[in-house]
Amino acid sequence: MRIEQFAAQQLPLANAGELSVFFIGAGSAFTKVMNQNNILVVKGEQHLLVDCGNKCTQALHELGLHAPDLHNLLVTHTHADHIGGLEEIMLMNRYMAGKKPNIVINERFQTILWEHSLRGGAAYSEVRDGQPLGFEDFWNPLRPHPVPDMPRETWGYRLGDLDLKMPRTMHFPNNAASWRDSFWSSAVIFDDRVLFTSDTRFDPGLTQTYDEIFDFELIFHDCQLFTGGVHASLEELTTLPERLRSKIVLMHYGDNWRNFERQALDAGFHSFARQGCCYRFPAP
Repeated sequence: MRIEQFAAQQLPLANAGELSVFFIGAGSAFTKVMNQNNILVVKGEQHLLVDCGNKCTQALHELGLHAPDLHNLLVTHTHADHIGGLEEIMLMNRYMAGKKPNIVINERFQTILWEHSLRGGAAYSEVRDGQPLGFEDFWNPLRPHPVPDMPRETWGYRLGDLDLKMPRTMHFPNNAASWRDSFWSSAVIFDDRVLFTSDTRFDPGLTQTYDEIFDFELIFHDCQLFTGGVHASLEELTTLPERLRSKIVLMHYGDNWRNFERQALDAGFHSFARQGCCYRFPAP
């Protein structure tokens, strides 16, 4: 794996076939000096935007990309720093580009995302025969399938040469005892090589159990810089085995992360994810 700082006029949406994970932002929901924790994954001719927060479309604009350029999306949960830019994606594609982007989503989460988050700003853009628009007027859903023999509910989809697995996570509410009791949220595993937890509370069963199966090359893990609430803390993550800490790249952190960088490195973590950096994993 190598890390490269983006240094071009436009972020590419294709490559020679390696797996690349680009951090549009690495900050928490309330960051003021960074972009939020959204990523663009590219492999060969396929690209996938994972989450699109309320700062994401501006960040993409500054990277030379616009809403109609993005053909494939995946959403991990319904917090605004992960879905706040979807309305712009929907409306620009329908009314300016005249197309529907793909979204990897199962039927259950589609209902949650539409009814609880997106419907209010989009459904009544048009009324046809007395009926408002629906989710599939804006999106082309790509239906993942249940992955058998996984430690917890996991969904899978193959986007061209890019293999995706989406295990459920324990994010919110803060008193949920497990992923089963949590509102919908998921991590994403890319090509069985890289785990992107998205937002999650401290959940060793996610990192340790799936790493035992896949032996990840790198784990991008949610990390807040205090303990409590609905995110894994640096203090909690430090209790993970050394072999895991050494391949954990910390992400979704606060603006004061520099105050904790030495502590994290001394604890054996790989690094902090950096906005504008691309993590490249060569073809095996």
